Amino acid sequence: MTDAALESGETAPPVKKPSGKKPLIFGILGALILGGGGFFAVYSGLLDSKGGGEEAAHDPHAAVEAVLQQVSFVPIEQIVISLPREASARNLRFTGELEVAPGQAEAVAALMPRILDVLNTYLRAVDVKDLESPSSAARLRAQMLRRIQVVAGDGMVRDLLITEFVLN
Repeated sequence: MTDAALESGETAPPVKKPSGKKPLIFGILGALILGGGGFFAVYSGLLDSKGGGEEAAHDPHAAVEAVLQQVSFVPIEQIVISLPREASARNLRFTGELEVAPGQAEAVAALMPRILDVLNTYLRAVDVKDLESPSSAARLRAQMLRRIQVVAGDGMVRDLLITEFVLN
């Protein structure tokens, strides 16, 4: 309305308010229908939630075997480190496995003396408090993996699996 119409005493036409709960009810109802339809599609097998195709849905062992064909493991010999007298334990015993691509296993195994040397040197330099703290295990593993990857070269070693880390 204009200012002149307001001065003459006319009132503005009432503004129609949308019904308050209708849009909310339709929104919730639509979400429930879409969510239920998606659940049914995945649960009934119309959509494959695993991403492995029909073969993985029928034979779960086939998916595991497919992954294992893409990976090889190279064992790391046991390393025993003597700890200082002030430590609560006397020795650290470490054993692990290196995850490598299948074609790289022999090359990484040939580098094992260098890998053992870098692990031995690193573990001897680590503070005893870090060895004893359970919260530092992930950091120690990451540091060891990085040193192994530097020795082995880019792309040779994918991961380090610690199979034994015992303080006694």
